[in-house]
Amino acid sequence: MKIVSTDFTDNAFLAKAQEFDGFGGSGENRSPALSWQDAPAGTASFAITCYDPDAPTGSGFWHWVAFNIPATVSALAANAGIASGEQMPAGSVQSINDYGLAGFGGACPPEGDKPHRYVFSVHALSVPSLALDASATNAVARFMIEAHTLAKASVTGLYQR
Repeated sequence: MKIVSTDFTDNAFLAKAQEFDGFGGSGENRSPALSWQDAPAGTASFAITCYDPDAPTGSGFWHWVAFNIPATVSALAANAGIASGEQMPAGSVQSINDYGLAGFGGACPPEGDKPHRYVFSVHALSVPSLALDASATNAVARFMIEAHTLAKASVTGLYQR
């Protein structure tokens, strides 16, 4: 399985558009365009996650957790992760990110810190949907995603303020 973005290449810097608007950031909070291919046989749905392992929290920071993306979908347009969910495929769910908000929360490392890694992953899931709604914590959603993952692919963007 492979995931790519037309907004950045693997291990290259994200654009200001992907920066969070808040917590000291002044970006547009736009999720990047993502596309994937070569999902394994038996894929019944997909999930997308974005994780910053470099956040100074002791446990990283989850910027996006979306699931119940239909198996017929192989791409998300830029800004698909807006809080309303209106740009996500029908039936998709976005759980609350570590900012405490629905949808995608952009990059916002502490000012002057080293570049942080933002790992965007697509998970091919063995079930058509997770029995969760948008009120599920991202920890519960990630637990269920991992429990049903057949394959996973990642692409990493960097960001520094």
